[in-house]
Order: sequence, then structure tokens, then C-alpha cells
Amino acid sequence: MSEIEVKSISKSFGKQQVLKNVSLTCEKGRIYGLIGRNGSGKTVLMKCIIGLLRPDVGEITVSGKRVGRDAEFAQNIGFLIENPGFLSGESGFANLKYLASIRRAADADRIRECLELVGLDPGSRKRVGKYSLGMRQRLGIAQAILERPDILMLDEPMNGLDNSGVREMRELLLRERDRGVTVLLASHSAEDIAVLCDRVFSMDGGVLTEKE
Repeated sequence: MSEIEVKSISKSFGKQQVLKNVSLTCEKGRIYGLIGRNGSGKTVLMKCIIGLLRPDVGEITVSGKRVGRDAEFAQNIGFLIENPGFLSGESGFANLKYLASIRRAADADRIRECLELVGLDPGSRKRVGKYSLGMRQRLGIAQAILERPDILMLDEPMNGLDNSGVREMRELLLRERDRGVTVLLASHSAEDIAVLCDRVFSMDGGVLTEKE
């Protein structure tokens, strides 16, 4: 069974149609790349899959449940879309501890593990408000993987990372794939797409097509 099944969805904001009859199937344990210019519809597609937006027509099924019908939001999914919101006066560890407390799906050891996986110091008391863009991005990826989701949805995850950070995140995503996680990745980087993705799709003017 497919992890993600998008069937002929369309979405408009006012008179502007941003998704046009989009269909997409994502299988378990593979990385899918989304490429396209800003405003092409990539982020809107991701938000529809998660359940943050509702398509005007069509159907989305995630892990066997129809989003917006069987479940309000997609289940067991970690995501990083746009700028993640963190408590600026708290440390990275404290932020993840707060998020983990909501569903109690991760303990302190898992929080430390995730911070180390993305190259952040679990013992640091530095406030997130003092983080660089790259550090915030690393923390965003840590929160996405925190509860060991079956699906990861990441919008420009390498944004703000230096070369070593990019390498580390690529290795992390490949390990997640090998663990059986389905990854949907939007990126402007042709190199990231080439290195990571099993299948690549292009979004242009709300129309999704697979790249050869």
C-alpha cells in the first residue's frame, strides 16, 4: 500500500489556481523530490497532504486514511515547512521537550539523540532566539524526526546550512530512508535532488509532472 496517495486535487485562492489536477503516489522507504520555482505550488501541495490546507477537489490518503475525512490531519508524519516556530527564549532542548510533552512520544534520551543527529549540542543553554539560520534549520529537522515518523515532508531543509551541514543532513535523510521512512523533499538544489531522490517531480504553475 502506498504511504501517500494524492488523487486529482486542485486548489485555488480566490481567482488564482495554485494546484491543477495534481496526482502523486509515494511508496514506503523512498525519497521523492519536488522541484520548481517559488510560487509554483510545492508548499501548497505539502500543506494539503499534511491537512493544513484542504483541496477544493480530489482526495488525499496518507497511511491508509483519507485526510480531512478519516482523520483531520495526516498521521505519523514529521514536517519542516517554511519557518518553524520555536520559543525564542528557550534552548533547543527545552523546545523539543515541550513539543515531546504534547503527545508523550519521545523521552529525554530521544531528544538528546535527535539534537546530536543534526549536529546540535543537547547540553547547550543557548536560546533559540540567538541561533543562526543554519542552527534553526537543524533544530527544525530535529523536531521533524523526533517522534520517529513513517513520513517526512521537508520544504528546503538545507536552507542556511554550510557545506558540512548539507552533507550531514543528506546522510541523515538517507539513513531515514533506509529505516523505511517515506521522504518528500522540496529543494532548489539540483545536487541535493540528484544525490538523494529516487524519483523527481517538477511543479510549474500548479501542474505536477515526473522528470525522466
